[in-house]
Amino acid sequence: MSALQPGQRIGSYLLEALVGTGSFGQVWRARHHMFDEHVAIKVPTDADYVQNLRREGVAIHGLRHANIVRAIDLDPYSDPPYLVMEFVKGDSLRAVIDAHPKGLPIEAAREIMLGVLRAMETAHKAGVIHRDIKPANILLTKRANEVATVTELCVKVADFGLGRVGGLTTQSIMQSGNDLTGQGSGVAGTLAYMAPEQKEGIEVDGRADLYSCGIVLFEMLTGERPQGAEVPSSLRAEVPRWLDTVFEECYVRRDRRFASASKMIDALAVPGARSRAENSATDGQTCPSCHRMALRDDQFCIQCGVQLAMSVPRCGACNAHVQASDCYCIFCGNDLRVKAG
Repeated sequence: MSALQPGQRIGSYLLEALVGTGSFGQVWRARHHMFDEHVAIKVPTDADYVQNLRREGVAIHGLRHANIVRAIDLDPYSDPPYLVMEFVKGDSLRAVIDAHPKGLPIEAAREIMLGVLRAMETAHKAGVIHRDIKPANILLTKRANEVATVTELCVKVADFGLGRVGGLTTQSIMQSGNDLTGQGSGVAGTLAYMAPEQKEGIEVDGRADLYSCGIVLFEMLTGERPQGAEVPSSLRAEVPRWLDTVFEECYVRRDRRFASASKMIDALAVPGARSRAENSATDGQTCPSCHRMALRDDQFCIQCGVQLAMSVPRCGACNAHVQASDCYCIFCGNDLRVKAG
């Protein structure tokens, strides 16, 4: 196949810049030839992997979810063949972790993992097992220096090229490096994040993805991958014990893992959040943005950050947000009570 160049047209799109490359293909940022719409286009550079491109398109077709990179168009018979996908403006989780070698903010790690799990929940219900969950395949709509503001809505899971759909294995055209097992080995995936049963080449289910999620969670919290019996708090003391427990229920033999992505989502709820939601059902409100439950007195949604109160009082001394019922500012100690007389 001839080398691609910026300005070259593929389908309805003009190539702008090469944003990723592997042993068997490239990913380009491209713009629609008439409209101001940017996409990512995956193109194989090895003719032997054209069929795999078609299979990858099949794997993600119909997976419509806010946390899954959307497939837009596919033509495996074009010259060159191509798969058009949603373009995510931001950094991969790999870049974010590399920028925070001691670990991400704990709440950011939790939010990112919730986004990944909601993608897995949808994929697994559709019969698709990703089989290659790792930081490089998790994209964020934020840059690495904005990670403190990330929420689960900023997460996009990409590259279902190794996904299993109805028994069909689709080899990714974009993976490269010695940590990826070769075609014909009977094993597909990235070894460092791979579940034991996947390494053995036996049939896997959604719990294999959850094992990988556990390793990604550990790496987000500590900047390193787990070894032996380590838990996140053994490398980073401020990690709460309940997050250690979540990790342990992923990084274990298959029959002892979380039974589903939904179960792991429940476990990642902030301790006390379940009773909080139950109380809100009778004494609360619903966020108009993310539709999650919040307490009646909440001024901001704890899930998406949208303001819930009509007006939010501020401290007269430091201008910080305070509750209307507060007697003192929790930030500067200023007396907020109305003085009599």
